[in-house]
Amino acid sequence: LKAYITETGKIVPSRITGTKSNYQRQLATAVKRARFLALLPYTDQH
Repeated sequence: LKAYITETGKIVPSRITGTKSNYQRQLATAVKRARFLALLPYTDQH
């Protein structure tokens, strides 16, 4: 998942990554779930 978030912790848009819209939604859900489980940081400062 780290390939799909910026160094500041934001989700990279699909126009940059080239992912399809359905997969981008799954990706966003996975990143948000990983943040909730404390596997990924919400921001780079925490």
